Amino acid sequence: MSNIVKEAWRKYLIQLQVHPLRTKAITAGVLAGCSDAIAQKISGVKKLQLKRLLLLMLFDFGYGVPFGHFLNKFLDAIFKGRDNKSVAKKVLLEQLIFSPWINFLFMTYFGLVVEGKPWGSVMKKVRKDYPAVQFTSWKV
Repeated sequence: MSNIVKEAWRKYLIQLQVHPLRTKAITAGVLAGCSDAIAQKISGVKKLQLKRLLLLMLFDFGYGVPFGHFLNKFLDAIFKGRDNKSVAKKVLLEQLIFSPWINFLFMTYFGLVVEGKPWGSVMKKVRKDYPAVQFTSWKV
């Protein structure tokens, strides 16, 4: 069994090198789907809400990963090197730019697209919950 896992991992790493964006997008989409399926089951849903699961997968696959991929390429171009100082600058900038934006966009997407709520209702919830969500994402 471990040889099968090792071979699958080797092939995955090759795909990550050859097609990084596609591989990351597919991986994130699958993980988002698994995560939502588990969350639905934990919350007591009798029947899996497939539409919700697919819409959450779509967000990571279609937006979250490509944005993060190109942001990190941009940060790599600005901050050369892999020393601790360069990495710290990248993380800090990512947390100040990417994290607030992706949290806001996800909350808006979830309300409008996944839950199908009207714009006013979604913005009211975002205004109420966004600060707590953002501060929680910054906790170590």
